[in-house]
Amino acid sequence: MSRFRSLWQASVNATKRALAWNVEDLMPPSEKYVFNFNANEELKRWHLYSDSEYGGLSSASLEITDAGSGAGLSGIFSGNLSVDVTEGSTWRMNRSGFCGMRSKKFDGFIDLDAYDTIAMRLRGDGRCYISTIYTDNWVNSPGQQEDNSWQAFIFVPKDKWHIAKIPLHRYLPTWRGNIISAKLEMNPSRIVGMSLSVNAEGGVPGAKSGPGDFRVEIDWIKALRTL
Repeated sequence: MSRFRSLWQASVNATKRALAWNVEDLMPPSEKYVFNFNANEELKRWHLYSDSEYGGLSSASLEITDAGSGAGLSGIFSGNLSVDVTEGSTWRMNRSGFCGMRSKKFDGFIDLDAYDTIAMRLRGDGRCYISTIYTDNWVNSPGQQEDNSWQAFIFVPKDKWHIAKIPLHRYLPTWRGNIISAKLEMNPSRIVGMSLSVNAEGGVPGAKSGPGDFRVEIDWIKALRTL
């Protein structure tokens, strides 16, 4: 009888362990790396843009370098913001003084539906940067090919590593840099890319602004499940 009870108890314990394992297996991890700037290969996943494409004089670069103090490698997005335009330019610009780094399109989609926050580990220059999430086109009309974009400001303190956390609900829908007034919701299950950009003007009160040099160091970008 005691042997039967032992076998029965062992069977119950094994079942409990199996159930617990299955539940944990179905639950997504609390965080998920989207980008990690710890190798030169990461540079292949990004391209740069600026107002220079439209007659402006701003410039930007992205490199992987040693973060110092044994911290390993990190990315540095830096350059110069200019509000001037090339003399004789045929482009009619509404504004100049912007640079950005945008990821190349993912191979398919990144599904972040299980997460509620984007986190970035940054060390900056006191400027305000713009985090953009691009989703598959389902807001615009079928004839438009541009991805939907959702943007949020990030203030990056000067000379200090800082983890910025932006809840997904704080990202606002935009169209060519302008906020869309309609009430729309992001579809986090169909993310096709991200970008980080900076403008000479605008941002949050107290942040450095105006033309001149900019520099922000990026360690990683993650998705977090905080709820």
